[in-house]
Amino acid sequence: MATMKEAKDAATTLKHFISKGQLKLMLSYCKGEEGEYFRNKLVEMAGVVDKMPATQEQDGLGDKAVAHLHYFVGNCDWWITEKDAGAPDDGPDDGQLQAFGLASLGFEPELGYISLQELFSVNAELDLHFKPITLGEVQKKFDSKCESSQPVFSGAEVN
Repeated sequence: MATMKEAKDAATTLKHFISKGQLKLMLSYCKGEEGEYFRNKLVEMAGVVDKMPATQEQDGLGDKAVAHLHYFVGNCDWWITEKDAGAPDDGPDDGQLQAFGLASLGFEPELGYISLQELFSVNAELDLHFKPITLGEVQKKFDSKCESSQPVFSGAEVN
């Protein structure tokens, strides 16, 4: 069971990967009835971010590249495969500006760089129930949703 201190430390790790509003809400929930769940979830998600590969570390893996984070809003989804490596002179508070991954804005998904600030500006949420999967698995889920005329990946359905 994660302590409140561990949850706050995790929040520091996550601050560039989750919107301020979602992070603030999760921290407030850490003190409530479901506190244990949210403290553990913050620590778990920080662990995912810590272990996520940096830019180009999955280059050339194609469908075998692993998506570590998933964001969603409406019928739009983003799967993050690599965090920005940053510049050599970046300090700890310079911030995570972009990540690399797969984006689906309701059409055929495309690989590319994704601005995390833009995701948060459109109120995209970090999917707390997402478990890392390969891009090949994401594509299969996308193809099956398109064939059945169901909405493409709504939130935690990617699990």
